[in-house]
Amino acid sequence: MLTQIINARILTPQGWLKDGSVLIRDNKILEVTNCDLAIIGAKLIDAKGMYIVPGGVEIHVHGGGGRDFMEGTEEVFRTAIKAHMQHGTTSIFPTLSSSTIPMIRAAAETTEKMMAEPNSPVLGLHLEGHYFNMAMAGGQIPENIKDPDPEEYIPLLEETHCIKRWDAAPELPGAMQFGKYITAKGVLASVGHTQAEFEDIQTAYEAGYTHATHFYNAMPGFHKRKEYKYEGTVESIYLIDDMTVEVVADGIHVPPTILRLVYKIKGVERTCLITDALACAASDSQVAFDPRVIIEDGVCKLADHSALAGSIATMDRLIRTMVQKAEIPLEDAVRMASETPARIMGVLDRKGTLERGKDADIIALDRDLNVRAVWAMGELVEGTNKLF
Repeated sequence: MLTQIINARILTPQGWLKDGSVLIRDNKILEVTNCDLAIIGAKLIDAKGMYIVPGGVEIHVHGGGGRDFMEGTEEVFRTAIKAHMQHGTTSIFPTLSSSTIPMIRAAAETTEKMMAEPNSPVLGLHLEGHYFNMAMAGGQIPENIKDPDPEEYIPLLEETHCIKRWDAAPELPGAMQFGKYITAKGVLASVGHTQAEFEDIQTAYEAGYTHATHFYNAMPGFHKRKEYKYEGTVESIYLIDDMTVEVVADGIHVPPTILRLVYKIKGVERTCLITDALACAASDSQVAFDPRVIIEDGVCKLADHSALAGSIATMDRLIRTMVQKAEIPLEDAVRMASETPARIMGVLDRKGTLERGKDADIIALDRDLNVRAVWAMGELVEGTNKLF
């Protein structure tokens, strides 16, 4: 069946296309054109002048709809993923906070089952931890944190094929060996929950760590020890031009001024937006998987107020925050939510932009940047048909 979205302002890799149309057939984008004359036999969708942009690619999300991916079951995964898809996420890498090996195996089994399904939004599993610096644990579960252990990670990567990203603190014993091993397996190595300074980051980059987990959060910036000053993890990552970063763009984890600074220094092609959302996102739930976590001031925190512990954000909120609070152009905010994460995760060949031959993952946003419709693989996501 041929579907044609007309009367739209469409974001293409070449810029905005006014009064154009998008043709969809068999889950793919057949054509993006500046002609919006109705095609005979096509199902017409009038976008009413709204923005038509690529679907969001979420590379760091712990849960939603009241469920956490650490629970590991298929039911949980489907509930959380559906909740985020209603807010503009069309591709997702479910994320586990620092977990036990049995928890990782359970989640990997579910991930692999869902990845095998036709037109699945699930593109792989992201392990945030558990090889972190205990002093920077933040909202991570401390009893699960340890140094990199080849007796754990080698069998895991030999037995599964769904782990696409794994985060670690590069200053830990064994972290360089870990980085080299996982990148040789095609897994993105990311720096997180760390106290690394420049030499650690430089060595880590050479060992394969090319990305930074929730940039600015759970890592030090410029600091003093006695009378001397030292660069932090933040400045070290800025200095390595080709390192990519992700930011929790809820306006709370990182202030809008700093979001603008990251955009200014790292740029669109090396900055991506993430929710880092917990189970309570996109739901009425006030409960997180970790009993230490509370929801307060629109964000998840440890109850003792010692650290933030994740967000309740959704993809549409990230875009609104970047545009309305950080004053970044809409086209750049959208690219950081779609094109850049797709490139970082190696799926830009089929995700992240509106182009002929790519998967028909599309969002309609109104002038206030609220989601009015979401198509994932050409199918309208349930609960998002607010155009009609």
